[in-house]
Amino acid sequence: MPIGIVSDLHFDEELKRLNGGKTKEIKDAVVIEPPARGRKEGDVNVPDSLRKIIGETAVIEGRQAALDLAKDFGISPSSVSAYANGATSTTTYDTPKQSIIQHINKSRARVSKKAQRVLRGALDAITQEKLDYADAKDLAAIARNMSGVIKDMEPPPEVAGQSDNKSPQFVIFAPQFRDERSFEVIQVTE
Repeated sequence: MPIGIVSDLHFDEELKRLNGGKTKEIKDAVVIEPPARGRKEGDVNVPDSLRKIIGETAVIEGRQAALDLAKDFGISPSSVSAYANGATSTTTYDTPKQSIIQHINKSRARVSKKAQRVLRGALDAITQEKLDYADAKDLAAIARNMSGVIKDMEPPPEVAGQSDNKSPQFVIFAPQFRDERSFEVIQVTE
């Protein structure tokens, strides 16, 4: 008997043949469906709140901290990169989700404001009297470090001429025309 789907009649005949002509009756047989693989209907696997936290961690504390956090939840490093970019997955990397981007930008602004307060305090503490002493170097280093934090936390500037529209660009080269007189002439006799 070939392997595959057969009718009940063929199945019963084969069963009789294998059992030496005796039929066994199967009582209370139940078909058990195997569990469905992959995502269930409506299952997004990683909640948006966790995506936001991982993206925020990647931007503020660094990629390694975000990778450590994601590892605890079984999230891949490529997904961490996507979340830091505001995307929900690696396939949507070019089209980030606005809610994740807004959350990351708010977190950046919070850190930047805090660094600005510390920077103002450090700059206010640099007085003429302190400039005369060595402690001013320490205050200047604090001010420089805080300005670096502010610069790192600001959203990336828009590049001039680059828009959100990622349409293809065509560059057309036109060959230059040459006059006949510019070519070398060879006289041939027949």
